[in-house]
Amino acid sequence: MPTPATGSGPRKAWASRYAYRLFFGDLIGVTWAAVGAHLVHMGTLSTRVSRDPDRLPFIAMTVFVAVAWMVTLHWGGTRDPEVVGHGPEEYKRLVNTSFGLFGFIAICSYVFDLHLPRAYVLVMLPAGLMALLLSRFTWRRWLHARRLNGGFMSKVLVVGNLRTVRELLTDLQRAPLAGYGVLGVCVHQTASSGDLNIDPVTGRVSVDGVPVLGGLDDVAMTALQYGADTVAVTSTAAFGPAAVRRLSWELEKTDIQLVLAPALTNIAGPRVHTKPVAGLPLIHVDRPTYRGANRILKRSFDAVGSALLVGLFSPLMLGVAMAVKTTSPGPVLFRQERAGLNGNSFRMIKFRSMVVDAEARLSELTTHQRDAGNSTMFKMQDDPRITRVGKFIRRFSLDELPQLINVFKGDMSLVGPRPPLLGEVATYHGEARLRLLVRPGMTGLWQVSGRSTLTWEDTVRLDTYYVENWSLTSDLVILWKTLKAVVSSSGAF
Repeated sequence: MPTPATGSGPRKAWASRYAYRLFFGDLIGVTWAAVGAHLVHMGTLSTRVSRDPDRLPFIAMTVFVAVAWMVTLHWGGTRDPEVVGHGPEEYKRLVNTSFGLFGFIAICSYVFDLHLPRAYVLVMLPAGLMALLLSRFTWRRWLHARRLNGGFMSKVLVVGNLRTVRELLTDLQRAPLAGYGVLGVCVHQTASSGDLNIDPVTGRVSVDGVPVLGGLDDVAMTALQYGADTVAVTSTAAFGPAAVRRLSWELEKTDIQLVLAPALTNIAGPRVHTKPVAGLPLIHVDRPTYRGANRILKRSFDAVGSALLVGLFSPLMLGVAMAVKTTSPGPVLFRQERAGLNGNSFRMIKFRSMVVDAEARLSELTTHQRDAGNSTMFKMQDDPRITRVGKFIRRFSLDELPQLINVFKGDMSLVGPRPPLLGEVATYHGEARLRLLVRPGMTGLWQVSGRSTLTWEDTVRLDTYYVENWSLTSDLVILWKTLKAVVSSSGAF
């Protein structure tokens, strides 16, 4: 059941309180950067103004730039409730508005021959941007903690038919940190009672535990009556364009936000563009980005990144190799045939974390209950084949470090779907085969979304989403989340 929206207050109330916190965090970061522009000596890069940081014109100009930065952050929508707390849009707006402001200042300095200090671009901008990003990251962690307890949530009223409503409820349940708490649903009145849950004592009607508050003819009145601050309309023929337009008119004079949830599953925002034609907003969906120049870019990123990481982790890899060799008989490395790009096989290497005859003993363990309800991949939380050192290195994913060699050779990628066994590929059907369109990865969405605790259906959903929506930015985000997941060792066994 999605997170209940209790105790969070009106949307503008929580948004205002959180925006004030962001404002003071931004103010501290900008002030720190402004002071740094006066304290850091630029040497030969100084202009005739910046050689004397105590001069009044220099100080006044710095104050003006700091104030302009704060105003630009506000005008750029970096504190809007629709973008804060979840997803990369908040950080993108922060970076874009900052570079836009300092780019404008640099142009003005050149055009009007103002001789502005280079310290603004070389010190104030990078220091301030780093402080702003760190502040936003810290406040986001604080916000996530509150949302996990039901606070600082938008109260959502979901509108549609039973099928689309249930799909949206499931999607919102997967992303509780997005801040949408469902208080109720409005479904088509002709829905049969057999499809709804009815409490035999109270007679209360619900859909997957969420109460039905009304029908499709009184959505605006229901939202006002129950204090909703967001109305989410799902894709359904029972609530067509005319009804959506009428609902938007009814909500125009209120603080309630209207959100449309189109039937576009597993498609990321950058691939979706809206183009108005004759008053009708047409949604354009770009093609997946895993072919052509993007593949070359990804391969270049993998080659350079894996080479750097091998050099960085070589002392750690040497220590793990010695621990494996001295604590259990057998080779240091474990090699196994896996399916790679387009289903072609390759030999994946890992540090050995199991006993030597682990493969031979697999058949006697397959009769045990599979963890996480996974019917395709065999996973067992207390696998008796794992050695004492193996349990430690698997907990922190140290056994996977030799895969950097696979990445450098081109068999794998730093980020991608989990490398499947050849026997698993034989059972693939439908969307599961999309996982073979890209190189398997050392980490991926499956790694940062639960790791070994995921069901097979969740694994396929995450991997196909990654395949269809890959970008270099998403790879960097996943690598950062992987570091946090490995440190916390969540979901690893």
